[in-house]
Amino acid sequence: MYDHDHRRLGRELDLFDTDPLMGAGLPYWLPDGATVRHELEEYVRELECAAGYRHVYSPVLGKRELYEISGHWSHYSEDMFPPMELGAEEVVLRPSLCPHHALIYRSRSHSYRELPLRIAELGGMYRSELSGVLGGLTRVRAIQLNDAHIFCTLDQAVEEARTALNLIARAYADLGIRASRYRLSLPGQGEGGGKYVADPALWRRATAMLKEVLDTSGVDYESAEGEAAFYGPKIDVQIVDGAGREATLSTVQIDFHQPERFDLHYIGADGAKHRPVMVHRSVIGSVERAVAQLVEEHGGAFPAWLAPVQLAVLPVSEAQAAQAYDLAERALAQGLRVEVVAEGSLGARVRAARLVPYQAVIGEREAAAGLVAVRLRDGRRVEPLAPAELLHHIGARVRARGAELWADA
Repeated sequence: MYDHDHRRLGRELDLFDTDPLMGAGLPYWLPDGATVRHELEEYVRELECAAGYRHVYSPVLGKRELYEISGHWSHYSEDMFPPMELGAEEVVLRPSLCPHHALIYRSRSHSYRELPLRIAELGGMYRSELSGVLGGLTRVRAIQLNDAHIFCTLDQAVEEARTALNLIARAYADLGIRASRYRLSLPGQGEGGGKYVADPALWRRATAMLKEVLDTSGVDYESAEGEAAFYGPKIDVQIVDGAGREATLSTVQIDFHQPERFDLHYIGADGAKHRPVMVHRSVIGSVERAVAQLVEEHGGAFPAWLAPVQLAVLPVSEAQAAQAYDLAERALAQGLRVEVVAEGSLGARVRAARLVPYQAVIGEREAAAGLVAVRLRDGRRVEPLAPAELLHHIGARVRARGAELWADA
């Protein structure tokens, strides 16, 4: 394993683990890992709300008929779990959220004045991955997907896709994730076996629109045949892990196929029915793969707002324990994640808390003056501060969700 392998670090840092009785490709999240995941999910929800998305919940099961209509059953069934009999019906663990969102859109009538309608969900989906390709959080069978579908007019589709691509870039900057390249994923030439929906005109139209998105966004990209979704081309944002392995984290797609399959429409200004375009987009892809990449990018030293513990309070001796616990209580009251580390030598405790963004050391001199000595994770030391001032600084950096540890850095 390489130094920042998320599989090793995830276990060493008590972020996640697996158990044979749960099954391969089905990791569980420990408290510190669940904290990172929760913060990431809340960040994405807030980002999407600010961009005009409305969130929904949909079930992880669907009737087989649903996936026959969407095309998943004929084009994607090899990656789906087998149907379960439920009385006279067959239900399937969903491999994708888009059919459910198409039904949510279809459940109400829509005017052109409502468009674009942006529906988002952090929802579970399931892929029947073979055991040989499973690994850590990057290839799993139960996936929590950051997904969204924009229902819009044809004239709005390019701008919506471009805005989605900008949202991905914004999230990567905030999270410290680096895109290795952008890929325009196209169908393979001469591929048979029903891998792709056969509608050349719609493929050409969707491809031209995605090329316009990429060209006007000013990003370099490469075209790759054989990497498209079965229903249309897509923009894939690629990442590379510490071992040099490439994977797709985020996507933007323009889809004419499913609006037709589900007979979606809106009422235009002319009073007639029109077919919407469906833009699929995922800002951080699966939460599992995003956390794996964050672990590898940061080596477990997460930005302060993502860190499982944001402040470690270290009393030098038992005599300063009361001040240490008082500071911890005040930090908790302000919504910070804090631990008092009182056992062992001070040097050992400092080393043990090396991944915590902020350390507050309270010795005899600091206690007498009502101050705390501050150590930053990057090795810098800050002049002793009053507890309220320290918590103000930390709170401001956490709320900013940036990478810098101190405002004057």
